[in-house]
Amino acid sequence: MRHLIVLVGLLTATPALAAVERVEVTEHTVLADGVPFGTVGPYEKIRGTAWIALDPALPANARITDLGLAPKDGHGHVVFATDFLMLRPTNAAGRNGALFYDVNNRGGIAALGQVNGHGPAHNDPTTLADTGNGFFFKRGYTLLWSAWTWDVQRGGPGDKPFILKPPVARERDGKPILGKAAYEFIVDKPAETAAYVGMKGVPYPFATEGAPDAVLTERDAPDAPRRPIARNAWTFVENPDGGLPVEVRMKGGFQTGKIYEVVVPSRDPYVVGVGLAGIRDLLSFFKTQPFAGQQPLDRALIFGISQSGRVIDTMLYNGWNRDEEGRPAFDGAYAQVPGAGKGAFNQRFGMATRHFSPLVEQIYFSDAFPFTTTPSTDPVTKQTGSLLDGARAAGPLPKMIFANTSAEYWNRSASLLHITPDGAADAAIDPSARIYMLAGSQHYVGRSHERWPYTACVNTTNHYPVERALVVALDNWVQGKAPPPDSAVPRLADGTLISTDAYKAAFAKVPGLTPPLSPLMPPRLDFGPRYAQGIADTVPPVRGQPFPTRVPAPDADGNDRGGIRQVELEVPLGTHTGWNLRAPETGFGAYQGRFDGSFVPFARTEAERAAAHDPRPSLAARYPTRQDFLDKAKAAIAREVAAGWVLAEEADSLLADQGALYDRIMAHDPADTDCGYLFPS
Repeated sequence: MRHLIVLVGLLTATPALAAVERVEVTEHTVLADGVPFGTVGPYEKIRGTAWIALDPALPANARITDLGLAPKDGHGHVVFATDFLMLRPTNAAGRNGALFYDVNNRGGIAALGQVNGHGPAHNDPTTLADTGNGFFFKRGYTLLWSAWTWDVQRGGPGDKPFILKPPVARERDGKPILGKAAYEFIVDKPAETAAYVGMKGVPYPFATEGAPDAVLTERDAPDAPRRPIARNAWTFVENPDGGLPVEVRMKGGFQTGKIYEVVVPSRDPYVVGVGLAGIRDLLSFFKTQPFAGQQPLDRALIFGISQSGRVIDTMLYNGWNRDEEGRPAFDGAYAQVPGAGKGAFNQRFGMATRHFSPLVEQIYFSDAFPFTTTPSTDPVTKQTGSLLDGARAAGPLPKMIFANTSAEYWNRSASLLHITPDGAADAAIDPSARIYMLAGSQHYVGRSHERWPYTACVNTTNHYPVERALVVALDNWVQGKAPPPDSAVPRLADGTLISTDAYKAAFAKVPGLTPPLSPLMPPRLDFGPRYAQGIADTVPPVRGQPFPTRVPAPDADGNDRGGIRQVELEVPLGTHTGWNLRAPETGFGAYQGRFDGSFVPFARTEAERAAAHDPRPSLAARYPTRQDFLDKAKAAIAREVAAGWVLAEEADSLLADQGALYDRIMAHDPADTDCGYLFPS
């Protein structure tokens, strides 16, 4: 039994039993100058640090890689600290009883940018503008963020990323643990220097100063043979801030069309799995314990976008949805655009920032069996399992939503979440889960005014209204008010989920659009005999047979047929895809980008359509007048509201957005290849 002490300035709260040993509040201020949010009233901001102690002997912690090799206190516990940020209604009467935990993405707040429509400057919500559309605040949620990952760069002056400093594992005799870390990268333009550490990443400490034994290779494709580059032809670039190098320099420069990989003998691996255990225990604490004048909350929801959604998947797989005492740390989970992957969130020398894509980073633990929410069998290894095995073993399942866009079907193997691993049949979906595809959408809502580094303008479909509706649906489900809409995904059985070859044969000959070579087909990876314990002995891993993935079938316009079809597809102004080919000058023109889709508007008139050899009917043929378009769009939005995909309060603004896009397309000269006209100025 352990005791908790809460420190608020010089105030000490009553001790309570928890895995969280101590909480220190370092900032307690009003948010947005105390502006009230409707009947909820004003919000307050609380920053602080929580100290968490993990007992390696407890079953709940048994799957944390290297936990037994971390430093321990006098009680045999592994102690670490995590910074947190809480936003909550100042008045207890305004709190709706729900704790909403947003898993930060590479150190950054994500939910406010997408769900609330505005990401805070410097990762520090302060002003009224930082609260965006007020979605969470008008509903009285208590919002929480904390540090869970170490491999995040600190950013610029004033930035406040959430960065965890996990304990370092050492051999039982106290000597440093040695191993290898592999870093893969490409360049979009020829360059003398290049970052090798991934998105916002940082490296592990080198085993030897300067890493003279590091090996740099190049290859022409993910599965192509590696060609070594002489060690005297390249070097690490000194980091001006005194930290470990994050760039490499090569004589003659790095070229497009090459995948580079540097393998570095490294030391002192972090016990990275404590980050996810810390999320678990912090959620459990803030949900069940009084804190700074707030009584225990009724329920907890966990939410994550992309990488953060894969964190949730990993927690469910390991049973970390329940705390050390077996209590549910969260009652509902929403993984937004996670694909079908997990991540290197609990591996020795693991890098949380890395994940599979069709072109790069196919050497990292990411999209690995099991994928489905109900048991399935890998036809190659004969293993049977499900994504929810750990959560199911720990107790009753939480309510879960998994939502992917079309882009994840092309780039993140999302179909494996709901088909059998052999790609032959639809898989059953657990009753506690809902799986949705946001048809004709890309990873995030497109806003780029430039084509480069792609060949088409980015996708304009706005799926954030659906995201907001699903947050409300999940909370209602957890409270027992009403279940969310049934799962809505493309299916093999009805022909809305198909092979790549079938897609290419069915896709309309849209001017300027050519389907990609292939979606991501995630390879099975062999990291060596100890990888079941989270230890990679083979770096980089040996590639095995890939899992077959499937993609959404297109309609006559090239728009996805299955899943949640929003107004952009029901009353289309053009073709929206989940893929966008890379520009040929990047060296990988047959591959699609990792996150972006495409949008090609219909011709304005039949004459323009014929001149462009466009098989798709023109806007004039579809909608004789602007009012006709608006009437059809209004009816489609009303159907979305009735189905539960969109909140009624958003209907008018969605219609206005569609009308404005119609106007911009009609006013645009198709000879102008700029993409800026697609977005409000």
